[in-house]
Amino acid sequence: MASSTVRVDLDGKPINQLTICMIGAGGFIGSHLCEKILNETQHKILALDVYNDKIKHLLEPDSLSWAGRIQFHRINIKHDSRLEGLIKMSDLTINLAAICTPADYNTRPLDTIYSNFVDALPVVKYCSENGKRLIHFSTCEVYGKTIGSFLPKDSPLRQDPAYYMLKEDASPCIFGSIEKQRWSYACAKQLIERLVYAEGAENGLEFTIVRPFNWIGPRMDFIPGVDGPSEGVPRVLACFSNALLRREPLKLVDGGESQRTFVYIKDAIEAVLLMIENPSRANGHIFNVGNPNNEVTVRQLAEMMTAVYANVSGEPALEKPTVDVSSKEFYGEGYDDSDKRIPDMTIINRQLGSAAFFLSYIFNFPLTLLLMCNVILTFMWRTPGWNPKTSLWDLLDSTLTYQHKTYAEAIKKMMSQPTTS
Repeated sequence: MASSTVRVDLDGKPINQLTICMIGAGGFIGSHLCEKILNETQHKILALDVYNDKIKHLLEPDSLSWAGRIQFHRINIKHDSRLEGLIKMSDLTINLAAICTPADYNTRPLDTIYSNFVDALPVVKYCSENGKRLIHFSTCEVYGKTIGSFLPKDSPLRQDPAYYMLKEDASPCIFGSIEKQRWSYACAKQLIERLVYAEGAENGLEFTIVRPFNWIGPRMDFIPGVDGPSEGVPRVLACFSNALLRREPLKLVDGGESQRTFVYIKDAIEAVLLMIENPSRANGHIFNVGNPNNEVTVRQLAEMMTAVYANVSGEPALEKPTVDVSSKEFYGEGYDDSDKRIPDMTIINRQLGSAAFFLSYIFNFPLTLLLMCNVILTFMWRTPGWNPKTSLWDLLDSTLTYQHKTYAEAIKKMMSQPTTS
């Protein structure tokens, strides 16, 4: 339940109650963000989505702790005249709506482009025309490939962070050729970012752009055949979870050599809440939101998930827990991939981070020494700020515990049923 004490922002100023129009509130990120807002603040939410399965527990009549602070509106923003009115009623709009599953980029490139660019246009337009603030969710995929991926494999420059660290204000966006339809998502997201930025520059739109770096946790995506299409291919965490639940080898696309960083959803939405409640620090900025300390190859992720799930379920791991498949076999013609996605955290630490963490990051001071002084620094600068703290092992343990508890029996029941020829 939200505290009755007066909450203050990072500059020590009281936070006013907001009405938030959240588009895509029924999804993975939206459901966790709704919980965070309802539990810890007094803000109101106009929750817009086609589905509400993941927020049903927030909409029950007996949810008295936040009675009257969340309203669900079943809306497809493609063609609903209510959208502008709901944005007008709000102080802030958060746009989470997207097709964001790699398996769709090749097989549904038109839907992907329309969903991530065309359908987002009215949201930006209504916010700009009505003087409403916008937090737009983009993706780390806008960076595409790193500069380092074009260097010779034996080049020592590949070890230089300048060639693979992704910076909001400096890194180029490098995509594959047009026939590689996998980049339809990244291109659409980049173009809507440019439109949002242009609206800010020309028409004064107050905006913040969020680039998530692999946010994972409970309620992410779906398990094929249980709460999603049996032929569906969700993102890597749910794909691997599905295989573990079915005791099938985890499929590693092109050897699983791509490198990724992962951040726990509950850490990530703390950053979003700071953006919501600190417009003077967040407006006009693009933020990488990730955890560079949780970097692994996809193969290493598979190995970790196999070990964690064996611990969670009590079942022994398969003798051969992984199998290599080609990207063409798994995703179809036209797939391409980025090599590394390591977020530079300078901007978010400067704008939303703690004084101690920022000084450590920029000036390479010993963090332990600075943390001892953090109470003094926080008092002086009033910046408790954001710092992702959940290790990859811990976030996988939490997530796979949820997956096992939620899906294991349903999977066993489904697999025990005789198949028809």
